[in-house]
Amino acid sequence: MKWITIVVLSVCLSAAAFAKPPVPRAANEFRFVDGSGKPELLSDYQGKVVLMQFLYTTCSHCQATARMLSKLQRELGSQGLQVLGVAFNPEAQQGRSALDEFSKINNVEFPVGAAAPEAVLGYLGISVMERFVVPQIVIVDRRGIVRAQSDFLGSPELQDEASLRTFLRDLLNKNGSRGTSSLDVGSAHAKSIK
Repeated sequence: MKWITIVVLSVCLSAAAFAKPPVPRAANEFRFVDGSGKPELLSDYQGKVVLMQFLYTTCSHCQATARMLSKLQRELGSQGLQVLGVAFNPEAQQGRSALDEFSKINNVEFPVGAAAPEAVLGYLGISVMERFVVPQIVIVDRRGIVRAQSDFLGSPELQDEASLRTFLRDLLNKNGSRGTSSLDVGSAHAKSIK
């Protein structure tokens, strides 16, 4: 009986390690400019599970994460996953060549756009005075609810392919038909990504 309690507590604690408060919450609108210069909105992807990678095009961790996310996009895109990249480093602000180069070098198979650093930090709830790392990951379910967000100083489980695959498959399955259901807000798994 004692080991069952330990297992249950371990599962609950590890699941709680995925969500960063306040998760779940309604996703605010977010604007960015795609690689061709066209304005895009997060709401343009309503009905899909959206994983946004906020990145620096010059960051090796962002590059590695983008390659891994491309693999997940290929695997789960037909089930309703849409990965989006949003670059907010100075190089990305100077024109689309940095975005094109980032996508080409890393074989990125999802849209990568750019946004002003102030807009990204505001969306993520990070003060300009706070330390943070990139990439930052936000996952929004089909109904527009943020189900996971990186901690300001990083969340390794949001850069781990196996963890993300499991979490995304669960979201895709529980939200199988366009917006008809959502994860139980009180469930441990809904709070399982920082």
